[in-house]
Amino acid sequence: MLHYRKHMLSPDHEWVVFVHGAGGSSSIWYRQVREFRKNFNVLLVDLRGHGDSQPPMLKAFEGEYTFNDLVAEIIEVLDDAEVREAHFVGISLGCILIRILGEMAPERVKSMVMGGAIIRLNLRSRVLVGLGNAFKRVIPFMWLYRLFAWVIMPRRRHRESRSLFVSQAKKLCQKEFIRWFRLTYGVNPLLRLFEDRELPIPTLYLMGDEDYMFLPPVQRMVQRQTRFTRLEIIPESGHVVNVDRPELFNELSIGFIRQAALRPAA
Repeated sequence: MLHYRKHMLSPDHEWVVFVHGAGGSSSIWYRQVREFRKNFNVLLVDLRGHGDSQPPMLKAFEGEYTFNDLVAEIIEVLDDAEVREAHFVGISLGCILIRILGEMAPERVKSMVMGGAIIRLNLRSRVLVGLGNAFKRVIPFMWLYRLFAWVIMPRRRHRESRSLFVSQAKKLCQKEFIRWFRLTYGVNPLLRLFEDRELPIPTLYLMGDEDYMFLPPVQRMVQRQTRFTRLEIIPESGHVVNVDRPELFNELSIGFIRQAALRPAA
């Protein structure tokens, strides 16, 4: 089973589950945990191959990963932690997993907070992914990861976010990196499905105004999906909004989750 940590206030408090992105770990939420623990029960998950969810702590996975496989492992954690339903907070690729979870088990998802969400790969990102896929077996994966980090988070004030993700990615082995990279390479058809269909689950997108690769598609999507979906653009922030602007990220997320918790069950 995936490694996870629980911080519990009481059985009566709402649960919030944090899902990190590719190359990260649950430690990227270090600026959220203290504030969220004051208001909610908190569950932090390390995805397969990340953080403490690696062999020998975790049984080796045979074959290639699929998004459904990874989401099934998150559901296994929810069952083991006795979390029947929760609010989910994700960053980057973690938002894709939360969105799939909303499709697979909507009864488990009370709301979704999507930070730095990936809704569509633009031409530049597709070129990067294509080059990475072509050279992933001959170039050390940390060279590729550093390149992606610089392209996605290019500004000086994104330096902490870049450094955090690069330091966490160093804990991945080349084999794990290749498996996760293959997931990304084939993600666009899945993302088109997300664009076309709004789930009946309260959803908040938190996007940095400097997240130039991924903000425009989210803006276009939210213009069409208006019933359950909101967008907040965080100033002076890049892709990793929870690290660039943690106070504002926490304030908006906690306020949204409190509202969603009051929403009558469907």
